[in-house]
Amino acid sequence: MQNRPTNTLFMLMSLDGKISTGNNDSMDVDKDFKKIPIVKDGVQQYYDYEQTTELHSMCSGRVMAKIGINEVKDVKKLPVSFITIDNSHLTHKGVENLCTESKVFYLVTSNKNHPAFDIQTDNMKILFYESEIDFEDMFFRLKNDFGIKAITVQTGGTLNTIFIQAGFIDYVDIFIAPVLIGGKETSGLMDGASLSSASDLNRLKPLELIEMKKLENSFVQLRYKVIN
Repeated sequence: MQNRPTNTLFMLMSLDGKISTGNNDSMDVDKDFKKIPIVKDGVQQYYDYEQTTELHSMCSGRVMAKIGINEVKDVKKLPVSFITIDNSHLTHKGVENLCTESKVFYLVTSNKNHPAFDIQTDNMKILFYESEIDFEDMFFRLKNDFGIKAITVQTGGTLNTIFIQAGFIDYVDIFIAPVLIGGKETSGLMDGASLSSASDLNRLKPLELIEMKKLENSFVQLRYKVIN
């Protein structure tokens, strides 16, 4: 039995693997795909399926900031517990919104001055690291200290790469939108540092296809098991 939760990387991307529509945080598939012919007609399938995924959802503070969590708005309580990895993107209001929205809000940070430390609430748990975040320890604590057995991971390309290469991801569940985006500076499913020699190839993880679905409006869903 593994000593961490079962983790599923769950993402919406273009056919060429882009998880953003451009090279800055004002560009975002969640809002921009709804403006593209054909794509806008099928993208709701992704959000409908998202409602059936695990009730513990992990993302980065940058992703949360992109979708507007730092804005003043009417936030409703959800059955989902959000786990957010953040050092600098969440504001005081963003943390308040996440605490209001989440069943339990877990913040993972190495910033001792994070605004979350100024907020007192019973449903926020902070995993603090003195220097840099130890992801192996983070997953261990989430399971063994907080009883989290399964997580839907929806982080950005850099964290996706770190988690995959470290063997922390068990399944990959991908919705492919029928569009090509391009741009070498546009975030992809897997970003971060490139491999530089053949000795690095052991960091790559082969995949076993579990399920493939042709959806409406030319969308495709692929589910893989990661061979760790």
